[in-house]
This record gives sequence, C-alpha cells and structure tokens, in this order.
Amino acid sequence: MKQKNLRLRLAAVLAGTLNGLYGGGGGMALLPLLSREQSLQGRVLFANSIAIMLPISMASLAASFLSAPLPLAQALPYLAGGTLGAVLGGRFFDRVSPFWLKRLFALFLIYAGIRYLL
Repeated sequence: MKQKNLRLRLAAVLAGTLNGLYGGGGGMALLPLLSREQSLQGRVLFANSIAIMLPISMASLAASFLSAPLPLAQALPYLAGGTLGAVLGGRFFDRVSPFWLKRLFALFLIYAGIRYLL
C-alpha cells in the first residue's frame, strides 16, 4: 500500500511540474494514472482529471505570477473564447462516447506534438 501511495504522489508531482513548466499538460500524466491505479474509466476518468487540474493550474498561475511579470493583457482576448469553448465542451461531454473521447484526445496530442516540433 505504501508503494502505491508513493507512486500516486510522484505522479501528482509530475502532473504539477508539467503544468508549471508548460502552462498545461498535467492532465496527460494523470489520465493513465487515474485509469490504472484508481480504475476510473470513461467520463468519470476525464471529469476527475479536469477537477484535479483546476487547483494545480491555479497554483501554476500563482507561481508564475510570483516569479516573473505576466503579460495578462495578451491573454485577455483568449479568455472569452476559451470560456465559451469550455462550456460547449462540457455540454457535448455527455454526447461523445468514451471511445471517441480517448481517440480525439490522442489525435489532439499528436497534432500538438507535431506543431510544437515544427
């Protein structure tokens, strides 16, 4: 039991570190962990990952804000669209099967990885 708790804590540190370094991405570390270690599947898996990432993202924002000036004015144009997209994604969440959620997420990661490398 102690070894499992240690793995869970290390994965949580990894998720927070990824989120702090890249401004996101901690959920990628959490999804396989929550699936394997907590036996979460489907919509519950994705919803729990989002719920965990909210406070981690807030901590990342606070740490970034304390270490360097943040150009928040440049982020403002994305807030309205991002909020609308989050609401729409949440509304469609129940309509997309977990099978397709996983595949769409994987395709997004592949696309983002290729774009980042180019």
